Amino acid sequence: MRQLGPTELKRLHRQWNRRSRRRVALLVDGVGSPFNLGGIVRTAAALRVEHLFLAGGALTPEGDRVGRSAMGTQRYLSWSSSERGAEAAGAAREQGYTVVGLELAEGAVPLHELDVTSDVCLVVGHEDRGIPAATLAACDAVAFVPQLGRVGSLNVAVAAAIGIYELRRRDWAPGT
Repeated sequence: MRQLGPTELKRLHRQWNRRSRRRVALLVDGVGSPFNLGGIVRTAAALRVEHLFLAGGALTPEGDRVGRSAMGTQRYLSWSSSERGAEAAGAAREQGYTVVGLELAEGAVPLHELDVTSDVCLVVGHEDRGIPAATLAACDAVAFVPQLGRVGSLNVAVAAAIGIYELRRRDWAPGT
């Protein structure tokens, strides 16, 4: 067993890229930690997020501390900023995305049971307060990541990574 070289990695990534049919975008509302946003940006770049919508005073990928956490991957993303998350959700919807909040909220369904086959803009919120009520109300659907332990919630960067990966995984699953 050995690690793949650069050419082998490109071939492997190209194969998975061809199997990814759906567009995925991400709306980040109010994330204030440069380390969290950097992690989100790096994951978004790795899993081919088409666009990053930033709202609610969320930091931008241009900041030094965000860039260090993202390890320069912000150059692979396009992004826009809005003052309010509901406004960003509307912009995503205008671009053809179904807007899905990732939140522990009443009426939310387990992420793996989410019934959506279209392009998706996944919404994540502030590290402590989650998705603001107005942004949550602007979502077409809300899902959550089931958890088994005693901890009540996940770090926002981890939750975003799980959400984006689950959307991509659906394209890769047999029979899809």
